[in-house]
Order: sequence, then C-alpha cells, then structure tokens
Amino acid sequence: MKMKKQNWFLGAVLLIFAACQSETDKKVLKAEVSAPKAKKEAKELTIHGHSRIDNYYWLRNRESEEVLDYLKNENEHTKSQLEHTEALQEKLFEEIKGRIKENDESVPYKLDDYYYYTRYEEGLEYPIYCRKKGSLEAEEEIMINANKLAEGHEFFSMRSVNVSPQQNLGAFAVDTVGRRIYTIRFKNLETGEILKDEIPAVTGNMAWANDNKSLFYTRQDQETLRSNKIYKHILGTDSSKDELIYEEKDETFGCYVYKTKSKEYLVIGSYSTLSTENRILKADNPKGKFKIIQPRERDLEYSINHFEDKFYILTNYKAKNFKLVECPVNKTTKENWKDVIAHRDKVLLENVEIFKNFLVVDERKEGLTQLRIINWKDKSEHYLDFGEPTYTAYISYNPDFNTQELRYGYSSMTTPNSTFDYNMVSREKELKKQTEVVGDFDPANYVSERLFATTSDGTKIPMSIVYRKGIKKDGANPTLIYGYGSYGNSIDAYFSSSRLSLLDRGFVFAIAHIRGGQEMGRHWYEDGKLLKKKNTFTDFITCSEHLIKEGYTNKDKLFAMGGSAGGLLMGAVVNMRPDLYRGVIAAVPFVDVITTMLDESIPLTTGEYDEWGNPNDKEYYDYILSYSPYDNVEAKDYPNMLVTTGLHDSQVQYWEPAKWVAKLRELKTDDNLLLLHTNMEAGHGGASGRFKRFKETAMEYAFILDLAGHKEEMDM
Repeated sequence: MKMKKQNWFLGAVLLIFAACQSETDKKVLKAEVSAPKAKKEAKELTIHGHSRIDNYYWLRNRESEEVLDYLKNENEHTKSQLEHTEALQEKLFEEIKGRIKENDESVPYKLDDYYYYTRYEEGLEYPIYCRKKGSLEAEEEIMINANKLAEGHEFFSMRSVNVSPQQNLGAFAVDTVGRRIYTIRFKNLETGEILKDEIPAVTGNMAWANDNKSLFYTRQDQETLRSNKIYKHILGTDSSKDELIYEEKDETFGCYVYKTKSKEYLVIGSYSTLSTENRILKADNPKGKFKIIQPRERDLEYSINHFEDKFYILTNYKAKNFKLVECPVNKTTKENWKDVIAHRDKVLLENVEIFKNFLVVDERKEGLTQLRIINWKDKSEHYLDFGEPTYTAYISYNPDFNTQELRYGYSSMTTPNSTFDYNMVSREKELKKQTEVVGDFDPANYVSERLFATTSDGTKIPMSIVYRKGIKKDGANPTLIYGYGSYGNSIDAYFSSSRLSLLDRGFVFAIAHIRGGQEMGRHWYEDGKLLKKKNTFTDFITCSEHLIKEGYTNKDKLFAMGGSAGGLLMGAVVNMRPDLYRGVIAAVPFVDVITTMLDESIPLTTGEYDEWGNPNDKEYYDYILSYSPYDNVEAKDYPNMLVTTGLHDSQVQYWEPAKWVAKLRELKTDDNLLLLHTNMEAGHGGASGRFKRFKETAMEYAFILDLAGHKEEMDM
C-alpha cells in the first residue's frame, strides 16, 4: 500500500501559504496538511490460508502514550477544521439546551407504600431520585442526589435506585469511567447513612430477595465484559466473600437477574442471540437452589411472567413471530405450554403486561406498534388508536396487578414524549405528562409522513419522514437519513427536540426502517443478518435514492448518519456508494468487523456469532470480509465524514474507528473532510449528563449545516 507523503512540521509553513488562497481552497489545503498520520507498524493476520496486512493494528494499545497522543492530535485536527463553526456550535448547543425544561420531574408511580419519581433542578446534569409516602401531597424524601455523587468526575453514570422489600434500603450502582463497569453501594433511606458495603466491578444489574438483606447481582468477565456470573451479597458482610450462585460457562451466552412483578420469584436469565434459558427461585427462600424453567435449545427463545398459579411465557417455540403460552408453576417445560395467543404470520408479538382482569399485548403489524387490550373474563378486546401515520408507542412501568389503569408512553416525529394513563374499562385516557419543549414549538408547524422504497428484489422498505411545513419537493432540501438495521432492534418514529434545530433550518429528516431490524416482523431481522447482512446496506441505499427520486433532496444535499452497528452501516454504504452523500456521520462505528470477530478477548465477540457469523468458518469469513468497512477501503473519492468514538467504549473499541480513519486517510483520493473526534473521558454512550452530551450533537449538526451551505454564525 502506498502512503501519501506528509511531514507534520511543514504544516505551519503550508498554512501560511494557504492564507493567500480563497476560503474554500484554504479549508481544503488545511485538511490536507494538518491531519495526523498514523505510524505504520504492520501486523499480518492469517486465517483460512488468507493473509491480510493490518497497518494500523498498533492503535489497539490503549495504554500507549503514542496512541493517546495520536488520538489527541486527531481531536486537534477536528477542532481546527471546525473552528469556523464554533459560534454556530455554541448557538446550537444553547438552542438545544434551551428547549429542555431544566426544573422537571417524571410522572410518579406507586409501588407499595410510596410514590416514586425523579426530578431535575436548573443547572444540574443528573437526576435526583425521590419518593413520597402515602400520597403525592406528602413530604418529599430524597433517596439519592446523583449530582452530589458525580462531583469531581468527568464521566458519571448511575443505575436507578433499587429499593429493598421493606422500603428502608436503596441499592445503587455507579460508573465513573464509561466502560459500564459499576460499583454497587447501599443507603439507609430512613437515616440517610451510606452503608459500608461496597461491591466493585459489576454490571449494575441486581435484585433483592424478600428477606431484605440478600442482594443478587451480576458480575462480568473483566476482559471480555461478558456478564457471566451471578453472586449473592448479604448486607453487612465482606463482598469479596460473596457466594457464587450461577456461572454462565458458555462463552456465547450472558446472564442477568431480576424479580418478577408478582415479587414471588427471583429469575436468572441466560441469553444469546438465538437462545434463552431461565432459572427461578422463590424470593422468600434466598438460600434455595434455582430451578430451570425450560432447558436451552438452539433457536428457542422465551421470557417469563408470573401471575397467581401460572407462568405466562413469550416464546418463538414453533412460532417465528412469537406467541404467548401458559403453564402451571410446577410444570414448566415446553410440553406443558398451552397457547394463550397463537402465532400469527403477519403480526410480531413483542411484549405483554399482565393485570388481574386484563392482558395488554404489545404487537407489531406492518411496521407499527399496536397496543391490544384483552379482558381475561369475557375475552373481549380492543386496540388503542394513536391517530398518526408513524409513531412510537410502548407499555410503560406498571408494577400493580390490581388496577384497571394502563400506563403507556407515546411519541411521534411531531409529538413530544407523552405519558398516558388509560382506563381499560371506560376506555378513557388521561395525559399525565407531555415533555415540554421550551420556546415557540408548535407541532402544527411540522409534517410527518410514511413512505416505502422498493428494492431490486421487490421488498418494500418503510421510511418515517418529518420536515417543517412549507418545504417544496423540488429536490433542493438538505436531508439527513438515519439507519441502524441490526440485532432485531426496531427504530420507531420518535420525537427529538434537538432535531428541531435541523428542521427549522430547512432540513428533512428520515428514518430508514431497513432489514436487520424487526419492524416488519421476525423475517425482517433474519433477512438482514448473517449471510444476508448486505440487505441492510442495499436497503439503506435504496431509501436514500428514493428520497432523491421523490424530490426531497439531491446528492449534494443528502447526509447519512448511524451509530454503533449503524456505524457499520455507514462504513459499508460509503464503500458501496460514496457518490450518493454529501456528508456522513459515523458514531462509535463497528467497522473492523473481521478482526474483531476473530478476537475472542474483545468484549462481546463470542456472543455475536449468531448475528454476524463466526469467521473461523470460512463461509462466514469470506462473506464478512466482503463487506467489512475497514477491509474494503479503496483508493477512490469518499464523502465528507465525521467519525466519533469514546476512549473507554466497551461496545465498540475506540481503535476500530481510529484505524478506519487512518486507512481512509492513506487511500482516499479526494480533498473532502475526514474528521475523527474521540471523547477521552467517555464510552459507548458518549458524554454523560443531561446537557453535556449535546455538545457533540451541536458539533455534528454544525458539520452538516456547514456542508449544506448554511453560513449562519460562521467565523469566516
């Protein structure tokens, strides 16, 4: 491979020369001379008789000063290239932040004797966890103020307070690095005392036994970060002596623990991409042994709910789109399963919520979520009507069996997130809260649509679109298309107040509901994984072309964005159709697929074989190699690109985007922007805090607004 010659020390001299050029030429020349070049220390990787030379393998060393300096230099380069947008970035940040009501709180829910809620105070980044005893008029008790715990930390993440059965203790988990490795602490909620008990190096997943002193929790392998062990901690004892309750020895599985809604059972769930297994123990008997509900089988998935003398099981057993079955609590294996809701070819069953008199079913038909209410006694049923062409609806937290009120959430691309209580008897709904968008926001000023783009194999791909009322479909609108398309995760049409900063500047925003998700049923997922993964990429390209064909935009004003597995999507798409986009944002992108999937020491690898394939098998190796973005970078023109990552990312290691950018710098033949931004204090989710994370959003928006030709607030 031929590397472009460049001497960093010539940069200053050449930039002086560049000052004589036009503003456009100056930006191009600055990009050419200021971008850091990665040192080549090649590593040969050989498998199946095939050798690959990886020139940037050395970037994997997180402890190396040379690597850290390289990442910092990339950050400086990004900052210099976006320097003329800094005023716009600040304006966007303040604009986005200004839409958020700073003094705010969640809708309270009742659990046992208390009403629980979280609230935010003006100027503070993190939530305050509160409760009131008996009624909403009672005196507030602050359980945990996360802002105080976060003091002195650049990054802070906290799992919600897990209240003990007697409601006098709270367990909470804190991560101050961003690698999703938590420490569990305990607080006496009556006295305010933080207990001496401390459990380090855990996932943050936990469940109390009913004795009010035994806490079951999950620990991960510290190298691969696979959740693989369940321990039991007894309050007042040394956590280093905690009892190992269960170990998941299959490297393709992870595990977790929870308590059923009935509070009668503790459940240990084991999971892989295509198989699950559950173990139960009476929560009143924390010293007992867990019993398997149904032994794991390849391609058999199930999850359990408990009510009275039965388990209600959501499963794909002889049901691709899942069905609901029931069984006695003492006869739980699959031969005892009896259908409650049978399998349907065109309806995906995603979730259920059980009440004493009603069953609520969360199902997906033709790409849209539906909430179906069934009366247990007379079997009558009805659906909630949401009244918009594309939206997000979901069952919220409903801890009480003995109620006729269903709490659910709703939003759309024009409707802010809303919490409703729905009376399943009278069929009346009450809006408990709609997230306030501070300022002059009016949903009537925006239009949402649902379109379908047809692929070369005849598949119709749905898209959700939103834009400000009044735009013309003359092909001249700047447009951002977003996609994900992996793990069966469905990306529904959701509201974003930050997105208004684009819409109000004339942008069209589109979500491509591509294969690899589960929007159109289980087959949608299966047609976008393993040896059919390329459907995900071609679907996205088809949706992009459809937006141009229908007059929303053109190639010079079309932008694409995706993160994590959606970042893989971005990498594959720019290799396949680099001419189609003016700019691309790839957030924490999974782009070095083949190398990562061959390295079992990297977090999450072994559990991913059923999603991508195991490259130790030559058939999968060849297929993955044919689309892996890092391995398919070529000497050709690429669009303007902004790539983001986090140094402590536990999901997609920072070196994947770093290596990808380095290789693109080496081979690409254009003068377009190629920027890498590494958050040196964060992980996969980016910056922590309520507002701080919008700094990166503002940077991303400024990047595409600048390319789209917006000159507002630019430092030229």
